[in-house]
Amino acid sequence: MARHSLPTVVAIDGPAGSGKSSVSRAIARRLGFAYLDTGAAYRALAWLALDRHTDSSQADAVTALLKDFDYAIGTDPDEYFVTVGQTDVTDAIRSPEVSAAVSAVARVPEVRRALTDLFRSIAENVDRPGVVVEGRDITTIVAPEAEVRILLTASEEARMARRSAEITTQSAQTVAEQLRSRDRADSQVVDFMSAADGVITVDSTHLDFEQTIEAVIDVYHTRMKQALNE
Repeated sequence: MARHSLPTVVAIDGPAGSGKSSVSRAIARRLGFAYLDTGAAYRALAWLALDRHTDSSQADAVTALLKDFDYAIGTDPDEYFVTVGQTDVTDAIRSPEVSAAVSAVARVPEVRRALTDLFRSIAENVDRPGVVVEGRDITTIVAPEAEVRILLTASEEARMARRSAEITTQSAQTVAEQLRSRDRADSQVVDFMSAADGVITVDSTHLDFEQTIEAVIDVYHTRMKQALNE
């Protein structure tokens, strides 16, 4: 299939608390694109592991879940949902239990390969002219050929402050430790803190939400103009 017949891909990577999910969804709305949250699939598989009482530290046991992983996700930025089979897990996959289990699931190579294929298939088949795909290794592994590749980052302090504002049921100290723990675990699987060649870094440490959206959209327009002139 010719590349030009596929949707335009905006690939956005970043660490926990960088704002990439909310920013990516807002950008998809502005551009009239689809929105794909790749982290939801890892969370949904972790949810399934917990639901089946599977030991997520056992790679073979986690891999075995893939054959029963009937996964669906909404790519309309205004109609987001996540289901596993007949079960709506949109809220359940954000639980502390799933958050604690997801890194172990995500570091299994067979899982990463299977879900990478799934993400590419979903992105290629959206019913919009483009798709904003966000996660941890989108610019390097999932969509290295994306027309626009961005690393959205922020200082640890800024990320902790934002995450604390989102999660009001836990102390700032607990949220901070969870974020540091997540960074440590994820960094063993992918390098999401430094931009690969051709990836533009947007540092949102000193930007508010609207300014971050504008910064990313500016990168999008710049890259698309450059592509026309190449």
